[in-house]
Amino acid sequence: MSDSVGGGESGGGAGQDSEADNEPPQQPPPLLPGGAGEISEEGASPSAKRLRMSEEGVGQDQVVEPGQRHEETPTQPSSLQGMPAQTAEGDLLQCEEGGHSGKEVVVIGEEEEYHQNGEEGPKPEEEHNGDGSAESPGDGQQLSLDFTQNPQMLTGSWTEYSNLPENYLKGCKWAPDGSCILTNSADNVLRVYNIPPEIYSYNWDLLPEMSPVLRMAEGDTIYDYCWYPKMNSLEPDTCFLASSSRDNPVHVWDAFYGEVRASFRPYNHLDELTAAHSLCFSPDGAQLYCGFDKMVRVFHTERPGRDCEERPTIVKKQGQSGIISCFGFSPCQSVYACGSYSRCAGLYSCQDGTLLALLPTRHHGGLTHLLFSPDGNYLYTGGRKDPEILCWDLREPGRVVFSLKRNVATNQRIYFDLDQSGRYLLSGDTEGVVSVWDTHTAPPDGNEELLQPQLRFQAYWDCTNGVSIHPFMPLLATSSGQRQFPWPGDSEGDSASDTEGSGAVMSQQDTRQDNVLTLWWAGPLSPAAEGSQDQSTTAAEA
Repeated sequence: MSDSVGGGESGGGAGQDSEADNEPPQQPPPLLPGGAGEISEEGASPSAKRLRMSEEGVGQDQVVEPGQRHEETPTQPSSLQGMPAQTAEGDLLQCEEGGHSGKEVVVIGEEEEYHQNGEEGPKPEEEHNGDGSAESPGDGQQLSLDFTQNPQMLTGSWTEYSNLPENYLKGCKWAPDGSCILTNSADNVLRVYNIPPEIYSYNWDLLPEMSPVLRMAEGDTIYDYCWYPKMNSLEPDTCFLASSSRDNPVHVWDAFYGEVRASFRPYNHLDELTAAHSLCFSPDGAQLYCGFDKMVRVFHTERPGRDCEERPTIVKKQGQSGIISCFGFSPCQSVYACGSYSRCAGLYSCQDGTLLALLPTRHHGGLTHLLFSPDGNYLYTGGRKDPEILCWDLREPGRVVFSLKRNVATNQRIYFDLDQSGRYLLSGDTEGVVSVWDTHTAPPDGNEELLQPQLRFQAYWDCTNGVSIHPFMPLLATSSGQRQFPWPGDSEGDSASDTEGSGAVMSQQDTRQDNVLTLWWAGPLSPAAEGSQDQSTTAAEA
């Protein structure tokens, strides 16, 4: 399978799956039959003015003219209108057959043209409110997670990562609108996967292996990547993501075509291009925060180039030292948190970057990931080669409410994630186990007790480095793999026995690789699926 290369300043360019060029884009199921549980769109204009990202001809304003890219359009991230709703019994309503699933949407000016099998057809009927807008997908329709039993493995992607040796994954992240998944792997390629449409109708026996609809190749090791927080696949102008790689500027990628839209160029005090170690958009998407050694640089999303605001984390030898390795934004206050490889976290003002509080150094390794709780009262932090995730009470900075134990024996990022309610926290570990903690069971007074997991299941034999919870469906995405080192063997020699022995060691090591992206169902099962519940549990534990 060959990839076409798009424009990219890093030399890696943007890859596109040639086999998916003429494949009809996956669209969500049609609207549910009338009455309760029917979901329709809201405030989703067919097209919006593209963000102005022009820097030396890169990412100029683009308008799709009639016929342009129609034959070459890859499978697009699917929109989420018509998502299945939950019945009173907690089961998922099945979507009626037909509808506009599988139709291609081509943006032309301010209108959308629908095509199916290359022929024009009428637009699908849409339910609208009295003001002409449709309800946003998922509002009030969130399905609850169910961790009273092991999640059921649905499908995944493994062949994609077997073409190159040791092409292990480095994490996965759901798009903000839940339409697709983004992965990072050791071959320095970002991949976008659509949700298989069979998931919506419980046709899980028919689920094929997932294949990426987009590939975006960076020129060197990818340090960090993140979605634009206002991403909505109904508005192509909002469908983009940012990535940072070694010796390259920060690239903004178009999530529909896999091309570089724009670049942000951070320079150090020697006027040399320097790579960001961490990235995060502000909650409104207006700014892009980039982490460096004892420095945070803030770019305006609509103004690519080198102009940025510099915010040192150490002023007059006071503050947070080390490389800023991760970011998090409070959902209710104008505050952001920075984690650094100096094993501490700091709280800063979004307005001017003033240091508000520096949390005590409690971790044993440099911080690699942090998350705010939905109410903004707590901050969860985790580090490399550190067995604990700490929960900090930000109303009393410096106070640890409880800790969560996991096995982390590697320097790579081991992500964890919170559901939308902030109740369940999930994390993998280097043994391939995914642990689920119910944070609501923690004692209210909190004496830094060790909170025991509610559920633990074996997702892989190898390191589970990525866990991401779908924004409003009971779906989990996990990724696995890590750098493998040769097993201890005989010293290198010229004898035949030594050569055969080392060959045996390498072949034995090759069988240990487990580089997979997997989707799991962690919600109520349909009656048809309950019969195979035991088999799914066995598969999840395998």
